[in-house]
Amino acid sequence: MDLTIIIPLLNEAESLPELHNWIHKALKPEGLSFEILFIDDGSTDDSWQVISSLCQANPSTKGIRFLRNFGKSQALHAGFAAAKGEVVFTMDADLQDSPDELPAMYHRLKEEELDILSGWKKKRYDSILFKNIPSKLFNWSARKSSGIYLHDFNCGLKAYRKEVVKSIEVYGEMHRYIPVIAAQEGFKAITEQVVQHQARKYGETKFGLSRFINGFLDLITLSFLHKFGKRPMHFFGLWGTIMFLIGLIFAGYLGIDKLYFNTDGRLIAERPEFYIALATMILGSQFFVAGFLGEILVGQQKNIKRYTIIEHTEEKNDN
Repeated sequence: MDLTIIIPLLNEAESLPELHNWIHKALKPEGLSFEILFIDDGSTDDSWQVISSLCQANPSTKGIRFLRNFGKSQALHAGFAAAKGEVVFTMDADLQDSPDELPAMYHRLKEEELDILSGWKKKRYDSILFKNIPSKLFNWSARKSSGIYLHDFNCGLKAYRKEVVKSIEVYGEMHRYIPVIAAQEGFKAITEQVVQHQARKYGETKFGLSRFINGFLDLITLSFLHKFGKRPMHFFGLWGTIMFLIGLIFAGYLGIDKLYFNTDGRLIAERPEFYIALATMILGSQFFVAGFLGEILVGQQKNIKRYTIIEHTEEKNDN
């Protein structure tokens, strides 16, 4: 199969038929074999009923339904696991990503032998104050910290080689940083392409300003895990040693001063150096304990499924 289009969604029943028809209209003239995979992330409207009817009408359309809302990262993880196409696309279900971009992105990915081709919504139809400006700040910090120079990390429209999505694990809210995760796994052929951005036609956005704050925190987490995720003791042990040595030096100074000098007659507990020594030695010990616990957790880490699928359209078809 040439393409898989993965579409995570939450309460987008109104837009799904139009999006489905638009994808077929864009891809059928190209003569490409493709599948559309809708991931219903716990919708409470009629989204799953719409998906089921689309699947019955077209065998190339499939759906996965979560038991509850687990998040976009988990939806993409499930989609990546089920994808069969040689090139895997992700796009949003709100009609703000244009399916007309799919053929050009597919051919460029294949011709230039890219690992990831990310969309860049150069001209946006979003609120300047609540989306555009925070998005620019977020993307700037992501570029500087990751070394991957994409203008729009948050763009839902991306194309991947199949090997990329089968080699990475997306969890938490790390869907914003799939190019970063892929680069850390060794996939370096990553670039971007300007894509058309549409104004939202139905419903309301599911994301607020909190996603940018969470995005910054996730970026720090991702950077830490990349450097120390497999060897947490390298981080905690280093700082634990430094803190403990500082405390030991102050404690030694206090002891020598008390035994041989003691010029002011003060008790050790009355001197500020005592509390510096006490605090740093305790912190150093705690860092060491955290490092040991981290090593134990890494050693016992297993593949844990972070979402629950309640329904799958392929299972219905098989029955």
